[in-house]
Formats: sequence, structure tokens, C-alpha cells
Amino acid sequence: MLEYLTEIDKIVFLSINQGLSNPFFDFLMPILRNPYTWAPLYLFILIFAIKNYKKRGIIMILFFLLSFGLGDMISASVIKPQVMRVRPCNDIPFKEQVKVRVRCGSGYSMPSSHATNHFAMGVFLLMVFRKKWKPIIWLSILWAASISFAQIYVGVHYPGDILVGTLLGVLIGLFTSSIFLFFQPDEPRITA
Repeated sequence: MLEYLTEIDKIVFLSINQGLSNPFFDFLMPILRNPYTWAPLYLFILIFAIKNYKKRGIIMILFFLLSFGLGDMISASVIKPQVMRVRPCNDIPFKEQVKVRVRCGSGYSMPSSHATNHFAMGVFLLMVFRKKWKPIIWLSILWAASISFAQIYVGVHYPGDILVGTLLGVLIGLFTSSIFLFFQPDEPRITA
């Protein structure tokens, strides 16, 4: 069964990495997965939260960072060393079929830390702001999904790595947002 899933993963990977190959994606996808691309967004979130929510905003930023930190630690330091899946761009002899569009990296592939981290942060923001600003629902998912998709396109992750990273990130985002909203609810709690 695992061998069958691995083969499906490789087929889907090639359909994205090679099948969707075009000059626009060749330009865009490396930019989407670059952390410096998103620095202005992170700065905006920081300023927006603190300016509009004061003390609650500072706590919000701490939980946002906690979402990232948990995602990164669990994916990179706990799961990857246990699973030890080789990246497609390092998978001999499969790498001969891979169009590598960024530096491959020597670390393991499963789960994708990019997917885990961005879905954790995206779901955290989604849960915190969903009642106040409806577009956050699709914007946060689109943001995390585009970064995750780029990981496949540039040749550094299999779709299965992204799927597992997405699920892990969603769980972490739900966890951190539920704790944040318990201690920092939108509306003051009524005590009897």
C-alpha cells in the first residue's frame, strides 16, 4: 500500500513540476516560497495587531509566532527525522526527472515545513479574525496554499509532504487559536 501511495505521489508531483511548467510559474513560484517575499505581510500583521488591539494585539502576535514555532519544531525536529523521506530533487534516480528551480536543500521532505508553518499561521489568523473580516477565510488559505503549491512546482517537495504539512499546520493553528480565544475572547465573558 505504501509503495502504491509513493508511486501516486510521484505521478502527481511530475504532473505539477513538469506538466504545469511555464515561464510565468518559473518566475512566480520561487518568489512565493521565499520568506523575504512575505516580510512586508508579517510587518503589517505586527503593526496592525498592536495598533488596533494594544495588549491583546501583543498577545495575538505571540500566539501567531507560537503557531509558527510549534509548526517548525514539530515538522522539522520531530517528524522529519523519524520519517526520513528524501526530497524529490535528491531522490536517486527519480531526481533525473525533476525540474529543480531553487536550491534543493539537504534536509528531509516529509512533512513540508513551509506548508506546516504557513497553514498554522494562516489558520490561526483565520480563526481569530473570521467573525470580524470574512475575506480572511479565503485569503489565509490561498496564502498558505500558494506557498505550499510552490514547493511542489520548484521540485523540493512531493504532494504527500504538502498534504501532511497542511494537516499538521491546520491542527496547530486550531490549537493555538483556541487557546488564544479562550484567554483573549472577542467578547468579554459573562460571569454569573
